[in-house]
This record gives sequence, structure tokens and C-alpha cells, in this order.
Amino acid sequence: MSESRPNEQVMRRAIKEARLAESSGNYRLGAVVVTGELEVISSAHTELHTRPDPTAHAEIVALRGAAELRQNKYLEGCFLYTTLEPCPMCTSAAIWAKLGGIVFGATLEDALEFGSRADPRFTWRQIAVNARTIVEAGTPRLSLSGGFLRDECLRLFDDSADS
Repeated sequence: MSESRPNEQVMRRAIKEARLAESSGNYRLGAVVVTGELEVISSAHTELHTRPDPTAHAEIVALRGAAELRQNKYLEGCFLYTTLEPCPMCTSAAIWAKLGGIVFGATLEDALEFGSRADPRFTWRQIAVNARTIVEAGTPRLSLSGGFLRDECLRLFDDSADS
């Protein structure tokens, strides 16, 4: 990022993208990839219920879109904004894409707590390894900023929240 603080406008775009997911029957999770100057390259929401692809997390879909646009698997200097702390797969993909960093809203702990009280008809699968653990084990070492606009991101978990 051209500045060291996460950008509220970019995270609000990820939140907006998350709300779009509901209309297609997907979980309300959104992600945005931006350049260091905060130019949006790609935005996406989870597509797990509309694509036969178990990796169709919002972060992966956004990273694929950015890589396609750039015609390069490396997204050096770019940042991933996501409404939920990325899972180990998504965090690893950010490392492999050589991103500069990740900014997320709700935390793994929030997701685990939500999953413990979610409607049992739905599966809310989580791998209980936080993004920091993956980032610390990876190269290059990404910056990580968590809990950004967390309360707004937490509202996306609420089935009664406005879309």
C-alpha cells in the first residue's frame, strides 16, 4: 500500500461484494485485490454454491481475476482485502502470488464461533489455523492486518442482515 494503514473504501467494496454473493445463494464473503496505489484490479465473492469448484473462495476467485487481468501469476505490490480472515489455502495463494499483504475484517475466531451456532443444515467448514501462522511460515513474508471494519464484516454472518 502506498500508505501503511488499511483503506476503508477498499474494505467497503469487499463488503459490498460479499452482499452480492447472497443473491446467487452463496455465503456472504467478499474480496478485492488492489495495487499499492489502491487501484482495484479484481473483486469477487465466494462461488462455492454456484461453481463445481471447492476452491471457489472469494479470495481465490479475486486472485484468479487479478492474475488473468495482469497476465501474470505474480501480483507483487498488490494487496488482498477480504471480509473474513483467509483460510490456509487462500493465505498460501496470496504468498505464492507474491502479494504485499492481506487486510481482513472478521477473524478465524469469529468464524469458528459462528459455525458453532450455525444452522446444522449448513456446513461451515473451517481449518483452525490462522492466517498469521501461514504468513510466518511463508516466503515472501506478507504484511497482515486483521480486524479491519470487523463489526461490519461480522454483520455479514447474520442471516437477517440487509443485503
